[in-house]
Amino acid sequence: MLDLELLRTLVCVVDEGSFTRAAGRVHRTQSTVSQQVRKLEQSVGKTLLLRDRAGGNVSATEDGELMVAYARRLLAIAGEAEHVLSAPRKTRVLRLGIPEDFDVSRLTALLAGFATRHADVRLETCSGMSMDLRRGLASGELDLALVKREPGDGPCLAAWPEKLVWVGAARRIPTCASVPLVLFPQGCIYRKRVIYALESAGRPWHIAYHSHSLSGVQAAVAAGLGISLLPAFARLDTHEVLDEEAGFAPVPPTELAIVGNPRTLNAAEQHLVSALKQAVGHAGVPEPA
Repeated sequence: MLDLELLRTLVCVVDEGSFTRAAGRVHRTQSTVSQQVRKLEQSVGKTLLLRDRAGGNVSATEDGELMVAYARRLLAIAGEAEHVLSAPRKTRVLRLGIPEDFDVSRLTALLAGFATRHADVRLETCSGMSMDLRRGLASGELDLALVKREPGDGPCLAAWPEKLVWVGAARRIPTCASVPLVLFPQGCIYRKRVIYALESAGRPWHIAYHSHSLSGVQAAVAAGLGISLLPAFARLDTHEVLDEEAGFAPVPPTELAIVGNPRTLNAAEQHLVSALKQAVGHAGVPEPA
């Protein structure tokens, strides 16, 4: 195997055209430089340099020129490898999706703690409708997602039942024949449950207000713009729970699930799943199934 140090000395001697000048450049004695070149020549079984004893100059033989050409390439590759391995590792990106209607304030502290413990990971969090988040997972645009869905709708890393309650403004429940609704946009599972429940009961309804955000829906209900169907933990003190006596029958629970590919979870992703479990638990949701 060729010794990179010997190749470096050979290149230096050829570049300088002299053992003496090469010795000064590599901070070694002339005899040491000469010995290194001889050692390389013995290793390859070829004479690499022609020594001009009279003038003290040297020049490469035909084999020496060929060896110098390879030496430059090998030294360049070695230098590149050393640079790459000594450079800081690139930051990994972990992409998380959360529902548009989830209270992000419950996640911020835990996500900040995750970022502190994993300085080599850049966490990118985006929000959207659950159906869009699931498409993002399928296309590889997301690594993990917290989604709202029908119970048992496919594999997951953790799942919690979401108890849903009808809510209206305290002491200001609409009494009109057509039920005014405060809804999330189309595609939201809560919206589907509301409309199905009212249609099944034969009750007329109309959309009074819609919002992408949980806070928007909560505020609209509290202001008396209409009623809505929300997870029990999302009911505010300014909301009144509507029961069967008020004409609103209970609806089956939905499910909040962490979705990803368990076969590809690395340590950072596992820690993020743990943080999500804590965040959902702090929201008052029962332990995951």
